Amino acid sequence: MLPEAEINRVLVVTAHPDDVDFGAAGSVALFVDKGVEVTYLLATDGDAGGNERTLDNSGMAELRRTEQRAAAKAVGVTDVRFLGYKDGLVVPSIELRRDIARVIRQVRPDLVITHHPDRNYRNVAPSHPDHRAVGGSALDAVYPDARNPYAFPELLRDEGLEAWTVREVWLTGGSTPDHWVDITEAMDRKLAALQSHVSQVAHVEGFADFVRTRFAAWAEQAGFGADHYAEAFQVVPTG
Repeated sequence: MLPEAEINRVLVVTAHPDDVDFGAAGSVALFVDKGVEVTYLLATDGDAGGNERTLDNSGMAELRRTEQRAAAKAVGVTDVRFLGYKDGLVVPSIELRRDIARVIRQVRPDLVITHHPDRNYRNVAPSHPDHRAVGGSALDAVYPDARNPYAFPELLRDEGLEAWTVREVWLTGGSTPDHWVDITEAMDRKLAALQSHVSQVAHVEGFADFVRTRFAAWAEQAGFGADHYAEAFQVVPTG
């Protein structure tokens, strides 16, 4: 794995507001504590989600962008970007690969965190079609697109964005994790980030207990012991 001391910039690429907070907000908080620069890139505004349907799609999109920025602030992230793809209709595409590759070249991260591109047959919830489309496109943007100066030549020609090689990718939501992060000291911040998504979780009875139970189970699987919480990833070397 990439040595922790060599991770200076992280880019998190997700489909919807709240995806990063369910999958990786605790790890993000720990990165920020160490002085790592973290950027969030969201493919959609999440306008097709939420329990509050008195809003039209435009109003929901604005609300969810606001909630995501508040969630990011809870773990110390200030750079939050949206690509504006339609929630629920994201597909793997050259356009999506180019848009993600552009931000990779802008941010120049050592590590990218994104969705696992394969369906999880043990737990279907992380396998939303948008998640799989974004995860696959992000991996393609990491390799080969962002590092290849001949891929999307307009990024260099028109925007001055030099090629960049991401050294490692962490995938969330897969069925075969092989790396766990002990987020016990950041669990309260992760929960605060999740609870910032009022339109998504305010109606869920016992939500905080559900979150704690879920991530305590990962800690148990990781062998961290009682009273610990963990997030799980599959590591993909890409350097």
